[in-house]
Amino acid sequence: MIPGARLVMLGRQGAGKGTQCVRLSRHYVVPHISTGDILRAAVREATEFGQKAKAIMDAGELVPDDIMVGIVDERLTRDDTRNRGFILDGFPRTVGQASALLDITQPRGIDMVVNLEVPREVVLVRLASRRVCADCGANYSTERPPRYGTTCDVCGGDVIQREDDTVEAITRRLDLYDKETSPLIEWFQARDLLIEVDGDGDPDPVTGRLVDAIDRVRESRR
Repeated sequence: MIPGARLVMLGRQGAGKGTQCVRLSRHYVVPHISTGDILRAAVREATEFGQKAKAIMDAGELVPDDIMVGIVDERLTRDDTRNRGFILDGFPRTVGQASALLDITQPRGIDMVVNLEVPREVVLVRLASRRVCADCGANYSTERPPRYGTTCDVCGGDVIQREDDTVEAITRRLDLYDKETSPLIEWFQARDLLIEVDGDGDPDPVTGRLVDAIDRVRESRR
């Protein structure tokens, strides 16, 4: 195994991207950087771009590309990412953000972009069957429910289906993802940075496929 990694992970909601990012971060000993997490951290720590983002969010508006790029840049300049690498999850979302990412990661750039491919109909079923504790956020599904009815095993709270996990709401999210991500996939393909890995199936074999594909590409570029 080549130590470290500088990766971007793409994948539809419900593809298991978060689970695989955590596993890969442990395997390569690099930080898993979730856009949502670093946005909240930047606001909490009142960094330069965090303060700008807070003002915009408080006004009920979406955080624009330049501020999201600034927040990611702030995070990537820290010692752990600069020395070891990173796995970016949730960024970039647009071609403009992708172009900015290549600029701010120079001179080393990124190793590759991994598209975790799971068929749309599979993730639709996964998300529609998802259930969550309203109190502590523990995840369940119709296939793996709590032991006692709708009572959370962890805290005793109510296990519910979230409003945004209905088939109609999920379909809208998937439509938006496909619309936004297709140009991004083509953009990275044109720069020979994209690999696609089959993400369907149990987590262990998916992790194996990811590690094999990533290591193979990194070896070929040494």
